[in-house]
Amino acid sequence: MASPAHFNCLWCGRPHTPRADDDLEVFARLCPDCLGRAQDNEFLRFRLREGIKARAAAARAAGPDEQLKTYYAARAPEYDDWYLRRGAHSGGTLADVAFQAELDAATLWLDALPLAGEIVELAAGTGWWSPLLAQKGELWLYDAVEEPLERARERLLAHGLRAHIHVRDAWAEPDRQVDAVFTGFWLSHVRRERLGEFLALVRRWLKPGGTFAFIDEAPGLDYTPTVDDSQPRRTADGREFLITKVYYSADELRAALAEAGFSTVEVGTTARLFVLGWARA
Repeated sequence: MASPAHFNCLWCGRPHTPRADDDLEVFARLCPDCLGRAQDNEFLRFRLREGIKARAAAARAAGPDEQLKTYYAARAPEYDDWYLRRGAHSGGTLADVAFQAELDAATLWLDALPLAGEIVELAAGTGWWSPLLAQKGELWLYDAVEEPLERARERLLAHGLRAHIHVRDAWAEPDRQVDAVFTGFWLSHVRRERLGEFLALVRRWLKPGGTFAFIDEAPGLDYTPTVDDSQPRRTADGREFLITKVYYSADELRAALAEAGFSTVEVGTTARLFVLGWARA
């Protein structure tokens, strides 16, 4: 959304310069002080509701792929809550224990893979898997936005590990060939019509005999693909985004990897939550 660098608050008249073009005050045309008093005034409540609707409409108009970058920049502070089953991501004690058991199984699977040499992690996010990968070889950590990478940097420092950390879109053309590529929960953000294109790009990253490994979410029993491969997501601050989200089955990914020219393709699942796979270039 294009917006002026500053505006005058519709209630108090004071000039205000927003931090970013997608801040709620931009859409409501209220300064933060007046926005904070919305519950005490009918006009302010109206402007708040209109601002929320306008921001949601602007997000929908941006398109799923661009929204994905904005979404993960906004979600960076709460990204790890999904792994840790904190807050809104908790499904209750039993469900959280089951989730953790399967996440542990996925971690052990990745740890057992013979990855070595120069390793590229695409769409690394906050670097949940990065400390494990950094112990296996020279890790290059890429994500399309800076905010989650800051947390990845902190995570690696906390483990006393080093990696090359750079802002780089997962769709950017490779600038060299490496020994291994890993993606964690990224393939589910690739639309079906572009899955073959992305897997071909991964092959270009890899040296002959190099390894592509991935972990992702498995489709649930009640999963029904959407027409446009997109789903709504909401951040803790109330913003809503429409992002690409596809839950591929192990069979779908196995077939797509073989069609993309990979060999020795192995794709399986944990008990029910995650898809795990690797293949040779």
